[in-house]
Amino acid sequence: MNTEYTVSETLDVKGESCPMPVVKTKGAIDDLKEGEVLEVLATDSGSMSDIAGWAETTEGVELLEQVEDGDVFKHYARKTE
Repeated sequence: MNTEYTVSETLDVKGESCPMPVVKTKGAIDDLKEGEVLEVLATDSGSMSDIAGWAETTEGVELLEQVEDGDVFKHYARKTE
């Protein structure tokens, strides 16, 4: 994991399938303050492309990193505005 950021909040969406990881990630990001980082823990392998695509097309969100850790996919997104 990158040490250039500090996780502000963790969202556990393990066991959820598309589209819920993205839907819940959007809701959690909306609740953060600018500059805060959300860690998302998912077990749906599709979340790697789904969250990346959502972040790429969403104003105010920067996808910092995605990590595959065994059966868990970890996503780190910063609210930028």
